[in-house]
Amino acid sequence: MRSLYFDGEQINLVNLEKPIRLKGESLVKVLLTSICNTDIEIIKGYKGFTGVLGHEFVGVVEDSDDEKLIGKRVVGDINIGCGKCRFCKEGYNNHCLDRKVLGIKDKNGSFAEYITLPNENLYVVPDSVSDMEAVFAEPMAAALQILQCHHIRPTDKVVVIGDGKLSQLITQVVSLSSCHLFVVGKHRDKLDFLKHRAKPILLDEVDSLNIEGEFDVAIDCTGNDQGLKLAEKLIKAMGTIVLKSTYNSDGLFNPTNWVVNEMKIVGTRCGPMDAALRLIERKLVRTDYLVSEVYALEDYEKAFSKKNKLKVIIDIDK
Repeated sequence: MRSLYFDGEQINLVNLEKPIRLKGESLVKVLLTSICNTDIEIIKGYKGFTGVLGHEFVGVVEDSDDEKLIGKRVVGDINIGCGKCRFCKEGYNNHCLDRKVLGIKDKNGSFAEYITLPNENLYVVPDSVSDMEAVFAEPMAAALQILQCHHIRPTDKVVVIGDGKLSQLITQVVSLSSCHLFVVGKHRDKLDFLKHRAKPILLDEVDSLNIEGEFDVAIDCTGNDQGLKLAEKLIKAMGTIVLKSTYNSDGLFNPTNWVVNEMKIVGTRCGPMDAALRLIERKLVRTDYLVSEVYALEDYEKAFSKKNKLKVIIDIDK
């Protein structure tokens, strides 16, 4: 089985044994998988993971002890709980203290021809959703988790910080609340994609616009600690900072302003896959423009190049 294996220092294309599904699991043939910023941070040392990377995918179930799944196109929740702890029993397997996470923690991921996942982690893709749309389900769910963790009101003034892959989805999702929405980024071309959803602001223009302390909510998805510092600057007293960034570094912060201004800091991670599929099926968000390039597994070095501006898709059968 062709796989992209990260040994802790570099990625290599290797041949591994096809995974054997356990009881309650399905064997999934991966069709498309995409590169997430988390994959890039893992390569830098985030989480200390070694194994097959990749967690955003769409595939077809080839074998399962749930016959209704066989032959179905699926996407998957990447968190695999132990099923026994109090978090799992309360339905929060994504916070299981002994969890495995596809392509991130103790579980080989989707940069391979096959993966296995528990049946309960799989979601059938509607017929009207293409493979190229379905591969965005996992990051779309992550965007939706913001609304699960913090209620954004139509009257709120909200700023999304960052103009990358996840920011593009988050801005589209948050815009559905009809809030007064802004997005800050470094790249005019990326901001232009969002100008019908939010008011775009170039990072270099922030200081001249006198918008410090103007926002009820700031959503950081920059992937670096400077995003959090800007969010702190832009929100008003008693405002909320929503964090979506994961990065392999230790940011240095002085929390005094957080305390004095009674700021709320909300971390959000993985979200509802079924809701993500509904959002895509109803065409309430666009994903087509986000695809920078489609590569074969063998072209992984090109796939991980910084020249790719937005989402890179790996076609396993290409």
